[in-house]
Amino acid sequence: MAVYQRRTRVAAPLDAVWDFHSQVSGLEALTPDWMHLRVESVVGPDGDPDPEVLEAGSRIEASVRPFDVGPRQRWTSLITDRERDDATAYFRDSMEGGPFARWEHTHRFFADGEETIVDDRVSYALPLGPLDDAIAPLAKVGLDPMFRYRHRQTRNLLESPERF
Repeated sequence: MAVYQRRTRVAAPLDAVWDFHSQVSGLEALTPDWMHLRVESVVGPDGDPDPEVLEAGSRIEASVRPFDVGPRQRWTSLITDRERDDATAYFRDSMEGGPFARWEHTHRFFADGEETIVDDRVSYALPLGPLDDAIAPLAKVGLDPMFRYRHRQTRNLLESPERF
């Protein structure tokens, strides 16, 4: 299985970065416009629609249409883990249905004084069977611009002086 990882420093406290990433509005704000994301539904672990916080057990039904080309691709994510302490936090989402054979995204956050280190790690497999190992590293061509955008947006939105 292939792995993609990106790390950045955000000049904002862990609490603010964690709270932002804990809401579906954070996902929407960090998805590039060229992905044409639609969040179809969000259900919390207790079955309630549109939970305020994406706790472990929350399910997100979404669709994307990269560059507005081809049919919309449905994507179902399940938040499988979520933990927080004074200096670190993480949550993990796993794709239950979508364009990859496997997708597991771990979002990690580390307090560093009044700043936060954001670390995204994605383990993925393409639906190409025996060709997957040869082609999977090329997926970085698509993942890299998306995660560069996500990290740049995180900094832009959370480092704003009026945010605090």
